[in-house]
Amino acid sequence: MNNNDILRRLRYTFNFNDKQMVAIFASTGEEVSREQISQWLKKDDDSDFVAIFDTKLAVFLNGFINEKRGKKPGAQAIPEKRLSNNIILTKLKIALNLQAEQIISLLEEVGFNLGKAELSAFSRKVDHKHYRECKDQVLRNLLQAIDKKYHVERTSKITSPAQGSAKSPASNAKTTYDKKSYAKKKTGKPAPTSPWVEGARPNASSVYINPKSSTTPKRKQLKLSK
Repeated sequence: MNNNDILRRLRYTFNFNDKQMVAIFASTGEEVSREQISQWLKKDDDSDFVAIFDTKLAVFLNGFINEKRGKKPGAQAIPEKRLSNNIILTKLKIALNLQAEQIISLLEEVGFNLGKAELSAFSRKVDHKHYRECKDQVLRNLLQAIDKKYHVERTSKITSPAQGSAKSPASNAKTTYDKKSYAKKKTGKPAPTSPWVEGARPNASSVYINPKSSTTPKRKQLKLSK
């Protein structure tokens, strides 16, 4: 892994925009431009790509600690001129306030097993007999585990109806009419409530025959005049 990979991954995980990235650097007293941020975040094969040196990445990680833990009063930590995976791991541990057990648990979530003694060896001084170098594989898996646990989703922008790109719920609703109110408004009389009249077909007979009646009404017979 190179320094730019680490910067890109942390920006992606915590969804820092350019303004936030500049502010993280500024919290340590370091001024950088948006153009510099953009160049550091480019892909390695991009023509505008610029490698970020150890000192600048150390400044960012110190600012990341300020961002997550709060900026302490007084002089800021002096950035290292040369970074190692061990130093980067330690700074991530401080920024996210992670204990050894939590780091081991995070790594297990991405299928990477690390013993407590080995993790402890990464924090030793270089001249200590139990010191162990943190390999890229460990740091890569830790960054993946951090992303899995702390990933900040990008929020979608909501455009107001006045801008013409979104319609209000009321504008999408279909207009409904109440039949009784409409009839009363049109004729000045309340609409009939009988389902027979309201649902009658245009050609239906106006004569109603009770099916339970024992007598059948007689029709009037018309006599033809001679």
